Amino acid sequence: MTTLQLVLKRLGAAALTLLLVSVIVFTISSLLPGDAASETLGQSATPEAVAALRAELGLNEPAPARYLHWLGGLVTGDPGLSMSSDLPVRTLIANRLPKSLFLAGLTALVATPIALAIGVAAAMRKDSALDRGLSLLTLSMVAAPEFLIATLGVLLFAVKLRWLPSITLIPEAPTPLDLFRAYALPVATLAFVVIAQMARMTRAAVIDQLQQPYVEMATLKGLSRVRVVLVHALPNAAGPIANAIALSLSYLLGGAIIVETIFNYPGIASLMVDAVTSRDMPLLQTCAMIFCAAYLALVLIADICAILSNPRLRQA
Repeated sequence: MTTLQLVLKRLGAAALTLLLVSVIVFTISSLLPGDAASETLGQSATPEAVAALRAELGLNEPAPARYLHWLGGLVTGDPGLSMSSDLPVRTLIANRLPKSLFLAGLTALVATPIALAIGVAAAMRKDSALDRGLSLLTLSMVAAPEFLIATLGVLLFAVKLRWLPSITLIPEAPTPLDLFRAYALPVATLAFVVIAQMARMTRAAVIDQLQQPYVEMATLKGLSRVRVVLVHALPNAAGPIANAIALSLSYLLGGAIIVETIFNYPGIASLMVDAVTSRDMPLLQTCAMIFCAAYLALVLIADICAILSNPRLRQA
C-alpha cells in the first residue's frame, strides 16, 4: 500500500470517527437535565410560556430530525442560533476561537523547545543521575492535574507575591509587559503537562536512534557524543519527535477547558462551559465538535508523521 493510499485511508477513518462523535455529542448533550427554554424564562415562568418557547426553539421536534438539521448546518458552516443570546453560533465562536488558538500556539511555542531540550539531554545521559532526575521530574509533572497547577500558581504568584493577575485581563492596546502578565499563568499551566509528555516521548525516540548501527559507526569514527546526537540521531528521529509533538499538543484541548475557566480567559472552552450552564444546545454541541475535530486532526497528523518516518507502517 502506497503512502498516499495510507493517508487517504486515515482521512476516511477520521471522517467516519468524527461522524460517530457527532452522534455521541448530540445524544449526550440532549440528555442533560433542563433545557434552554426553562433556563431563559427562569423558575417563575408558566408552563404555557415554557411550552411556547420550546416550540419556537424547535425543542419539540423528534431527536433524529433535530440531529440531521443540526448536522446539516454544521457541515455548511451555519450551526444555527444560540438559544441563550439569539446570536448566530458561528459569530460567537468566531469571536472566541482566535483567542483559544493564540493561547494554544503560545503554549506550543514555549513548551516545544523546552521539552526537546529535556528529552535530548535525558537521552544523551541515559541511566545517569541526570536522566533519572529528569524522568522523575517529568513523571511528577504528568501526574499533576491542571487545576492543581493553576490553583497553586494563583496562590503563589497572584495572592502571595502579587506579581501576576489571577484572571486574564488584556487591555485594548496592550504592551509586551501587559501580554506577558496576562498570559504567564495560563501558558505556564498548560505547558506544564505538555512539556512532560513531549519530553518523555522525545527521550524514547532519541534513545531508539542511538541504538542503531549507524550511531555506533559514527562513534567509532571518533565523533563526539554531542555531534552524534545532533547531526546523526536527531534528524533521523524527526518523524517520531513530530509524532510526539502532535500527540502532546492534543493534551492542550482538555487542559484548555480548566485553564480558561480558572483564569476567566475569553476563549472557546469558557464559552462551552457557559453553554452547559445555560443549556444552549447548538452552541454547546458546536463547541464540543470543534474540540473533537481539533483532537482528531492532531492525532491524524501524528499518525501521518509516524507513517512517513517508519516505512514498516506502510505495509499495514
